[in-house]
Amino acid sequence: MALQGVIFDMDGLIFDTEQLYYQATQDVADEMGFAYDFSLYEKFIGVSDEELWLAYHEMYDEIHGKETVVQFIDRAFTRGLELFENGLADLKPGVRELLAYLDEKQIPRVIASSNQRQVIDILLAKNDLAKEFDAVVSFEDVARAKPDPEIFEKAQQFLNIPKENLLILEDSKNGILAAHSAGIDVIMIPDLLPPTPELEERTLAVFDSLLEIPAFLEK
Repeated sequence: MALQGVIFDMDGLIFDTEQLYYQATQDVADEMGFAYDFSLYEKFIGVSDEELWLAYHEMYDEIHGKETVVQFIDRAFTRGLELFENGLADLKPGVRELLAYLDEKQIPRVIASSNQRQVIDILLAKNDLAKEFDAVVSFEDVARAKPDPEIFEKAQQFLNIPKENLLILEDSKNGILAAHSAGIDVIMIPDLLPPTPELEERTLAVFDSLLEIPAFLEK
C-alpha cells in the first residue's frame, strides 16, 4: 500500500474511554435503580449516542417512565463528561509514537468518530492532541452512524486521497463493518471485545496496540 492518509476512530482506539463510559453509566444506573451491567453495555460499543439513547428508551420506558429514562441518560452523559474533564481518559498505548511516525512521513490524518464533537474536543484538548489531526468528522456531520460507511466516506472526501491509498484504524465491530463497506483497508486494534472470525476477514491485520502499526507500514 502506498499510504497517503490515515483515518482514526477515537473511543477505544486513541483514548481509553469505554471503561469510563461504562463506569459512569453503571454508577448512575445503580443510583437510580436501573437494571444494568457490562453485558448490556458491551452490546452498544461503537454505536452513536443517538442510537444508544433510543435503545435505552426502548428498554426502560415501560419500567421507569420516559422522563426518568431521560434523566438517566442525561446524568450518565454528564458523569462521563466529568470524568473526561478531570483527565481520567488515558491515551491508548502507541498513540504518540504513531503520530510521530506519521509526522516523519508527512502523512495527513483525520478523526472519524461516532461521538459528539463536544466530547471529541474535550478529549483532544485534555491530551494536547487537537493540532495532531487535520480534521474531525463527528456524529453531527453524518446522517447515519457506523456501521454505515458515510463517516469514512466524508473523511476520505476531506483528505481527497484515493481509497486504495488510505488506512482506517478501528477497535470495534461497527467501525470494521463501516470501513469494509466504504471499501477502505482497515486495521483492528481491539479494545474491550476481541474480534470474531467474521471481523478478522474484513481487516488488513489485527494488532494488540498502535505500537505495532509503524513496523507493519514499513514492510
